Amino acid sequence: MKKEFFKYAIPSALAMFISSLYTVIDGIFVGQGVGDSALAAVNIVLPFTVMLFGLASMFAIGGGALVSKNIGANNVKKAVNIFRQVFKSLLIFSLIISIVCILFTTPIVSMLGATEVLKPLAVEYLRFYALFCIPNLVGIVLNSFVRNDGRPKLAMVSTISGAITNIILDYIFIFQLGMGIKGAAIATGLGQIVTVSIVLPHFIMKKGYLSFGNVKVSFKTVKEFCTIGFPSFFAQGSYSIIVLLHNIALVKYAGEMGVSAYSILNYITTNIYMVLYGITLGVQPLVSYNYGKKDVEKMLGFFRITSISNIIITGFFVIISFVFGPSLISIFTNDTQIAQMAYAALKIACLSYFAVGLNLNSLVYYQAIEIPKYSNLSCILRSIVYLPICLFILGRFFGINGIWASAIVSETLTFITIKLVGNIKSYTFTPIHIFKQILLIYSFCLAIFILSF
Repeated sequence: MKKEFFKYAIPSALAMFISSLYTVIDGIFVGQGVGDSALAAVNIVLPFTVMLFGLASMFAIGGGALVSKNIGANNVKKAVNIFRQVFKSLLIFSLIISIVCILFTTPIVSMLGATEVLKPLAVEYLRFYALFCIPNLVGIVLNSFVRNDGRPKLAMVSTISGAITNIILDYIFIFQLGMGIKGAAIATGLGQIVTVSIVLPHFIMKKGYLSFGNVKVSFKTVKEFCTIGFPSFFAQGSYSIIVLLHNIALVKYAGEMGVSAYSILNYITTNIYMVLYGITLGVQPLVSYNYGKKDVEKMLGFFRITSISNIIITGFFVIISFVFGPSLISIFTNDTQIAQMAYAALKIACLSYFAVGLNLNSLVYYQAIEIPKYSNLSCILRSIVYLPICLFILGRFFGINGIWASAIVSETLTFITIKLVGNIKSYTFTPIHIFKQILLIYSFCLAIFILSF
């Protein structure tokens, strides 16, 4: 079981880490090559780009769960049919989104809360990003299906290749050609084209179970994979809401400088988020496959290993944040005040990822066993219910430090609520010591938070 876990989880986590790393480098180039205002403008657009990633994840995980389950049940023909319907539906959605974003860029940016200073830069970034909606979304989905089709290393190679391409083009477009913020958007799009070009031969040359082909899209099938995958879209959507709510609160308490500091925080914490998410995505095919085989023992084992792995990885990230935080932040900005604000934010916010990792694992696990209602509940609680309350109360009493701490409280409350209400034990089994571990960890986190004031 451990061998299977490492075979799927490690390449997925590594691919996600590299993917997030090029996002960080993208931020470095934008911050150093264009300026702090451009960095803030990218952060304004972030909720929208994250929503697009969520849409792709919905297709990938929803379709992937059905595909893996049917392969596990030896119904390969149905699995191939589902894959083709997912891909055809994705192309239609991607084209529509691209057109809408290009035509209505300014209203979209205004809705995201851009100030008059940031609006021109945000519009320029989103418009050029939208030109590459199709490869951006297709790259994410095909990578996921390659993992479901038994080739996790190919998914890793394609992601890393796209990331390296993005980094090289970032440097050329921003520093050598002086293309500014649009150069970053174009580099991202071209990087995704490289990713797609690497995974396409797997399906074209039929190197696995899955292949391309003409198929009639069934509303019933679309509804089925969207229902299962919706929590992934909701998870990214809730993250977008989290970023949006933080931006609004920070404009009130710290102005554009606070948004810039939060932008740096997002660039750094994106790494841990994507690694944790990558592990859960990597394990999803294994859970879905064994769900199709009705092998409960293996399903439970993969859930447990993933939970423990996420706790260990987050602990390592917390140490790095405290020890090397100032050095990491200095890469993004030369402004001392913004750097100090970002480090204060990082020391507090990094602690929330103990609960984030476990919440992500539960979310994807429920999708893999086709019980998405608790995944949706988790997203609602963390972004729409608990976070606004925490931002309002903690922001009012503790100011900007309260804003940074809101994620700790909201994610912890979400974790506890899902364990009490959803109770995975009713469907499979959750080792009770994991619950005890998270409570002990957060007692420690609370002590650090109090000492940070």
